[in-house]
Amino acid sequence: MKIIISSASGVEAVTKRELINLGYEPTAFINGKTSVNGGFVDVAKLNILLYTASRVEIELGQIKASTFDELYDNLVKLEYEKFLDKNAKIIVNAKSVMSKLFALSSIQSISKKAICTRLSNIYGSLDESGSEYKIEVNIYKDIASVLLNTSGEGLHKRGYRTLVGEAPLKETLASALVFLSVWNKDRPLADLFCGSGTILIEAVRIALKMPNTNRDFDFLHWETFDMQIFEEVKNQAESQIITDSNLKVYGYDIDVEQIKLAKYHAKKAGVSKYIEFINKDMREFTSSKTRGVIISNPPYGERLCTRKQIISIYRAFGRVFNSLNDWCCYCITSVTDFENLFGKKCKKRKLYNGKLEVNYFSYLPPKPVQKI
Repeated sequence: MKIIISSASGVEAVTKRELINLGYEPTAFINGKTSVNGGFVDVAKLNILLYTASRVEIELGQIKASTFDELYDNLVKLEYEKFLDKNAKIIVNAKSVMSKLFALSSIQSISKKAICTRLSNIYGSLDESGSEYKIEVNIYKDIASVLLNTSGEGLHKRGYRTLVGEAPLKETLASALVFLSVWNKDRPLADLFCGSGTILIEAVRIALKMPNTNRDFDFLHWETFDMQIFEEVKNQAESQIITDSNLKVYGYDIDVEQIKLAKYHAKKAGVSKYIEFINKDMREFTSSKTRGVIISNPPYGERLCTRKQIISIYRAFGRVFNSLNDWCCYCITSVTDFENLFGKKCKKRKLYNGKLEVNYFSYLPPKPVQKI
């Protein structure tokens, strides 16, 4: 079957690299989605092993949909019974871009009617008293992709972040920031604005190959899914977890409540012993270690800081970084003059923190001149 993997704008290349490293051959990303071929074992693997993907779905089919009659007639032809049981609770969501059909509520109701008609013809009467099956009818230029959501909630929901601080960074984006850096578990790592701890927690999880097994997935509740498959995939993934007593990363934050929250999340994620959270102003950060890496999400936006405060914080951040020997720095922010305030010329990559466009600035020190 065709499995669809989606990821946030700007993160697609990272997700594609993850898929390749897992042994898949993904297609090119189009509108934030790529695909691989596989079965239910791959559905389980992708849901628990991908760090940066947003969702894993099964493509039930692609159909023409230039009129509501055509949408209905073609939807009835798809074989939902391969995945949906007779008690399926069917939830339909619709999207439409550059298409003749654009009334989303009408698309949803007609799609639901077509799906129920098909299943009624197969099973008889439907009562929808069973597990949820979330189906997305995504129409683009009059072609509808019909997708069955296997993940349920977005894959950024790891299960450890039950309390959220100010300006939360999605776990999937935090993982992408780590993958887009030069950090590995043999190098020092610090987040000088650690907030609720997401970047450091995700960095440790990546370094130790910790799978996403502490949450629920929709496919686990389907009668058509063999739970033995999931247990085998889960056990295999958990057997690959690395235990490294030497790994230690550091998080600073001036807000004591944020530090308490970060410690709570790290404990729930099972990574407390690898992270030292420190309630201090980032201006107090020093290190005698070399080749370290900073990955941070400093405050930005009027909700958290005034412009005057941002200028003061970012300039101080630059001075702290200048005191570190041959460290690298990565910073995600919507502050457009970050380089001027930080005092370094950086590379930048456009990303999205939710719907907010941001830049991911990276500074790598010059390579040392080799003596001949």
